[in-house]
Amino acid sequence: MKKFPTKIHDAWLLKPKVFGDERGFFLESWNRQTFRDLGLDVDFVQDNHSRSTRHVLRGLHYQMGEAAQGKLVWVTSGTVFDVIVDLRKNSPTFGVWDGYLLTTDAHERLWVPPGCAHGFLVVSDTTDFHYKVTKPYAPECERALRWDDPKLMVEWPLEIGVEPKISAKDAVAASFVECEKYD
Repeated sequence: MKKFPTKIHDAWLLKPKVFGDERGFFLESWNRQTFRDLGLDVDFVQDNHSRSTRHVLRGLHYQMGEAAQGKLVWVTSGTVFDVIVDLRKNSPTFGVWDGYLLTTDAHERLWVPPGCAHGFLVVSDTTDFHYKVTKPYAPECERALRWDDPKLMVEWPLEIGVEPKISAKDAVAASFVECEKYD
């Protein structure tokens, strides 16, 4: 596995070794020692899997306090535009967003460090999205940041004339100015 820097401090795009032939492919999706060798000494406590259809936008989500999660995210079917926003006041990239097209065929993973909001837009007909987290889901600590915040100006690849499908929670999410941030 190789890691590549992103615009966000301590966030990484990870490219696993893929072994393929006419029968298909094999890759190691998670190996604790490999991650430690990359300088990512993390313990995951929960795996999640979501399926979404085209134009679904999930996020931007994060958890506060002791429940702050690090996430390792990837797709196993389809394509998403994946976004990270740095909410750590002491980070050199505080207030910066970055986005990546994650696809089935590239097999890339994105490491989202604790203290960042995360979300994605489905740009294929259907997508299976997977993520491992370092802290369990804690509904009382969950927060949402507006996906269309005018201060952040995230450049979502939306089709002209099509509104994304968002949850009721995301429809009332806080702006960047209003949202809770990490010290």
